[in-house]
Amino acid sequence: MQRAWILGKPAAIDAAIAEAGKLIAARARTLIAGLGTDVAGARAVIALAERIGAVIDHMNSEGALRDLDVMRSSGVMMTTPTESHARADTLLLAGPIRGAARDQFLQHMIGSKQAKDGGRRIIWLCPGRELLPLADTIAATAIVLDYDDLPELLAALRADVAGRPTNKTRISSKQLRQVATTLKQTLFGAAIWSGAELDPLAIEMLCGLVSDLNATTRFSGLPLAPDANTIGVLQVCAWMTGFPMRTSFGRKSPQHDPWLYDGRRLVASGEVDCVVWISAYGNEAPPWQEKLPTIALAAQDTVLHAPAHVHITVGRPGIDHSGVEQFAAAGTLAAFPATRQSEIISVADAITRIAAATPERRVPSC
Repeated sequence: MQRAWILGKPAAIDAAIAEAGKLIAARARTLIAGLGTDVAGARAVIALAERIGAVIDHMNSEGALRDLDVMRSSGVMMTTPTESHARADTLLLAGPIRGAARDQFLQHMIGSKQAKDGGRRIIWLCPGRELLPLADTIAATAIVLDYDDLPELLAALRADVAGRPTNKTRISSKQLRQVATTLKQTLFGAAIWSGAELDPLAIEMLCGLVSDLNATTRFSGLPLAPDANTIGVLQVCAWMTGFPMRTSFGRKSPQHDPWLYDGRRLVASGEVDCVVWISAYGNEAPPWQEKLPTIALAAQDTVLHAPAHVHITVGRPGIDHSGVEQFAAAGTLAAFPATRQSEIISVADAITRIAAATPERRVPSC
């Protein structure tokens, strides 16, 4: 099976790696994006970025950094899907929950003993009309408002929970009081959201509601983890650099800025002239249309908007090779043995070999 290409033509892995090293060496500033990889792959990426002064950004940074922003600024009381699955008698869903986040929610929340016994209450604030059938399926009490109404609704709920007067809202005062009463009568509750769908203001207001409820009962937040091992990569970035993704190694020490080092913005503005795109968990392609010299470490069937200069097929962690990644159910890193060991190269091995083929770039001292 062919596993490497240069300019669309089949090539040996060694030749593709050598060409990738030459391409990076010939460019002024490289973006390493996608970052859909396991812990070993993330460690190798950061080592390469330090070597060549690159910028790193994950395909799901936006949602992960929204949650992190609230955690850093105002604090978050958090639990795990396993704990919520076992104990929660009330689930408070906020905003739309789609894609991988929806699948994660259904897998870990619905099949619990409380749900089967009918002892679990689910309240869904502003799910979006397209998700109303799902709300009916899981027997959720849906508050059907526009997403833009969510921060105001959460503010009104916080006021009602605290016994303070509220201004008129898009739902009746009776319905607002019913929801607030249900939340206060909870024995163990979980507020669930997807950072990819909510803005920081809504997340902060929801976390504030969780904090308020803990004055009289037990309530915790449960942000649903993005896919492609986003949280695992974030943790690797934190322990190796002190920062999350969207960090540059273009100076002597790492520099983090969620706007400045947004990969999509960097590509659109022409501030990078080479991209290393990594997607080992699926066939996700870069979200931009701009044509840049690209080194793709991804599934063979990944369709890019423009052919990659170098394309190397990489294995999926936990399937083609063993790996350590974030285990969403437990909220921690875990080792996953390969289910069908193959000879397809891992991201960690590919990046390590590319780094060896790339001359070290001296970065400025300031």
